[in-house]
Amino acid sequence: MTVPGKTMAVFGGLYSNYLALEAALADARRRGAEEFYCLGDMGAFGPHPDRVFPLLREHGVRCIRGNYDDSLARGLDDCQCGYTDPRDNYFAGISYRYTLANTSAENRRWLGTLPQTLRLERAGLRLLLCHGSPRRMNEFLWESTTSTAFLEYLCRQYSCDVILATHTGIKWHRVLSQGRHFVNVGVLGRPENDGRTCVWYALLHFGSPGQMQVEFVPVEYDHHRLARQMRQEGLPEEFVQTILTGWWTTCLEILPQKERRRGKF
Repeated sequence: MTVPGKTMAVFGGLYSNYLALEAALADARRRGAEEFYCLGDMGAFGPHPDRVFPLLREHGVRCIRGNYDDSLARGLDDCQCGYTDPRDNYFAGISYRYTLANTSAENRRWLGTLPQTLRLERAGLRLLLCHGSPRRMNEFLWESTTSTAFLEYLCRQYSCDVILATHTGIKWHRVLSQGRHFVNVGVLGRPENDGRTCVWYALLHFGSPGQMQVEFVPVEYDHHRLARQMRQEGLPEEFVQTILTGWWTTCLEILPQKERRRGKF
């Protein structure tokens, strides 16, 4: 049933950043959000992965499964992140092994119960929530290299008007034909390689039938505290520097040329 006037908060890629999640939930409530959704990857990168789960449950956040969650639930050997560069895979391996060792069996079982996609209807629009893309959990859809024609194809192929995704770590929104949208909601787990320490989520505002507005919201949190905890847990200094500076030091080779030129490295 469509409820007019709804505001929905959608988070991506928590990456164990419970401090940012806590701040984002409070911020979204202040802005009038009535529904909360997470597009997966609860763990990775940050410290103390079990600390995100109580927050998700307490605030009634509906979650889907990302590649990290799928690997943790099934006890796989890697995160299924989709990297091809040896250096990126080296750091991904450190992150995954730490998260696997520090996520409780109970939470891993819960991750295994999550759906890979979620369908909703708001203001007469059919929403499809996924992690990477509707066709592959770990597909990278970048703003600079993903054509509008392909996004429209996905909407037709998967019978939806709005696709909400994450995985790349960088937010973007494209308005398609016939009132359709593709929205990468960004991630809460780490900055988006722009020299700022804030992280991002998306607010979706629904009004009259067929109308949706997208607002990207920056979240400031105690990133110095997170960095201290990362060091205490023995996580790579490269990860810590990303939190402290807002510049990515890993996962760079997967970036298309245009997105990489915006960064420092």
